[in-house]
Amino acid sequence: MTAANELTASQAREALDKGRISAQELLAACLARISARENIVGAWCHLADDLALAAAKRLDGDSGRDGSSSGLPLSGLPVGVKDIIDTADMPTTYGSAAYGGHHPKSDAACVALVRAAGGLVLGKTVSTEFAYFQPGKTANPHNPSYTPGGSSSGSAAAVADYMVPFAFGTQTGGSVIRPAAYCGVVGYKASYGALPLYGVKALSHDLDTLGFFCREVADIHLMRAALVGAPASAPVDAIAPDHAPKIGLCRTYEWEQADRDSQAAVLDAAKSLEAAGAELVEIDLAPPFAGLVERQKLVMAQNAARDLAFEYNQHHDRLSRHIIALIEQGREVEFTAYQDALGAAAEGRRLLDGVFAEVDVLLCPSAPGEAPKGLTNTGDPLFNRMWTLLGNPCLNLPGHAGGNGLPVGVQAVGALGRDEQLLAHCQWMERRIV
Repeated sequence: MTAANELTASQAREALDKGRISAQELLAACLARISARENIVGAWCHLADDLALAAAKRLDGDSGRDGSSSGLPLSGLPVGVKDIIDTADMPTTYGSAAYGGHHPKSDAACVALVRAAGGLVLGKTVSTEFAYFQPGKTANPHNPSYTPGGSSSGSAAAVADYMVPFAFGTQTGGSVIRPAAYCGVVGYKASYGALPLYGVKALSHDLDTLGFFCREVADIHLMRAALVGAPASAPVDAIAPDHAPKIGLCRTYEWEQADRDSQAAVLDAAKSLEAAGAELVEIDLAPPFAGLVERQKLVMAQNAARDLAFEYNQHHDRLSRHIIALIEQGREVEFTAYQDALGAAAEGRRLLDGVFAEVDVLLCPSAPGEAPKGLTNTGDPLFNRMWTLLGNPCLNLPGHAGGNGLPVGVQAVGALGRDEQLLAHCQWMERRIV
């Protein structure tokens, strides 16, 4: 019998609905896993187990063993919150020494919506400093000698290690898709602007995007139902066996920088999906796409110099060399160069509209390969930067392993603003990916 903490969010939702488990039992199983593994994985910087238990008791008291009698999509489901997202009843340090012991006065919008949907906010997960490159304490749950990725390191690791079924992340470069790939879980980065960012510490206002981690694509619908009122499940016909998508195999201009494991994962996935009935099309991106990775770096630096101006001016001595270097790089960016980068992104989006007129979804690498060894860096977001600049919804589909036995994912990219369609295609793809 599957332990309660090993259930996906959708499976746990069904078990709660049918009274097979209570909210307290699910929470207890998650806390037991954290107790057994946290000293190895290091996914959490603050646990609010007492607050979560009190909320679980209220749910069970209101509905007996049925934690969902209210019909709320997240009722009884524990959720981890990345530590750059404000919480009124627990510390939020943004992964920075400049904010030790900081207590926001209100919840971020996404946290408030999770609570309103019956979710149990279990605690804060480790983030790199201001969601950039300075790593925290988290290790990869598959092998603690390897990085879990970043910046949403604790969230990805917590979901991968069965500590929690859901956890929030954010992406400015590759901070959802990359750690999802390294940790072997589903990671979803929404279309830019599609999910509420109020109360999320800004690193780059042109790029920052909310996302989250879970263990199957169907789970994403539950969280989107809470955050934006979207349907809590995909239409049945959208994931039927005969509803095969038209898939664009998109190697991108960075393909040769993917290692053998990453390239094999994408090509093997494409082959399996074609064998399952999907139409496969080779996509060669137009020349303007070749420069978009560098454009993303420029925009991120320019934004960081503005969005973190207070921290740079008032807490310079408490910042890491990584964030100082980014800010100082951004201070040197000429406004005309910044405008040119935004213009290139707009042109890329226009060209991509034509691509998505021909295919339903693009398949490409999630990361250059397996998680790098060591905890002093979080890996390279090379294969995520362009899509973040363009704003497209992205999803990591796990299922492959590399030479070291660590997970290797593939990235599915959808048309801007068409997240529901991407999720439906990915739900069809995930069981046919290998």
